[in-house]
Amino acid sequence: MTLQQLEYIVALDRYGNFAKAAFACDVTQPTLSAMIQKLEAELGLKIFDRRRQPVVVTRDGRAVIAQAREVLHQAQRLRQIVDEETESLHSTFVIGVLPTIAPYLIPHFFPQLMNAHPEMDVRIVEMKTATMKKALVEGEIDAGIASRVDGLDNYDCHELYSERFMAYVAQGDPLEAKERIKTSDLTGAYLWLLDEGHCFRDQLVKLCSLKAATQSKKAYSLGSIETFMRIVENGKGVTFIPELALAQLNDYQRSLVHRFAMPEPRREIVMITMPHFLRHKLLKIIVDRIRSCVAPLLLAK
Repeated sequence: MTLQQLEYIVALDRYGNFAKAAFACDVTQPTLSAMIQKLEAELGLKIFDRRRQPVVVTRDGRAVIAQAREVLHQAQRLRQIVDEETESLHSTFVIGVLPTIAPYLIPHFFPQLMNAHPEMDVRIVEMKTATMKKALVEGEIDAGIASRVDGLDNYDCHELYSERFMAYVAQGDPLEAKERIKTSDLTGAYLWLLDEGHCFRDQLVKLCSLKAATQSKKAYSLGSIETFMRIVENGKGVTFIPELALAQLNDYQRSLVHRFAMPEPRREIVMITMPHFLRHKLLKIIVDRIRSCVAPLLLAK
């Protein structure tokens, strides 16, 4: 029995598909399948029911999978202890990032980080807050970049930056003439909002007292900030963008941006880790890099 075999069964449990599990483990599908069969033969039981698609864990295999996760978690902590004590930056470090943060933050700090520390193996995975919290607990990621919201009390939060929400208004819209937009001005506006479950939307609804954007919701569901921006640019409605997005806009796009009246709604972006997190030296390097890259891009406070 090896740690590698345990990684394979955990991956197959996660993906329910041999090809996807093999890809995640960076091995061929036959290799992964053979190693799992070898482990099953050693244990004298079937961990997976291969007759079903997706592949499912057998009743006997559930306890094996649970223990495998615990063993891998402890092995990972052992490696982290050694890395921290030796100040090594070589081991893999996985960061979960909200989809409403990643397009505007990652291009600024990630290339600089890679150039300054080529020895690092930092990997980025986009995920929503609920998925990120679960991935942290299960050790699938080392840290997460999220918006500070309720429900983070059991995690350590490291402040990165604070940014305003901006209104993005189509030419010809009644709100176009307003230099500063009041939240009351949004009543009756044709608003393009992300679906429920995105904290970006939830915070806007809370901070701006927005009602559900029923008209635009019927017209387009499961949208993204970038998709809604393109719709606004082509002449329909209002959407909202984070302040950091301004650095990527051209002159025409900037003309569509309107700030809110005081007090301006904003969100605080944090790096979250588990309380037992060990890789403090590496984390500090990443946090400091993000802060230094983002600071010049935000408006004067």
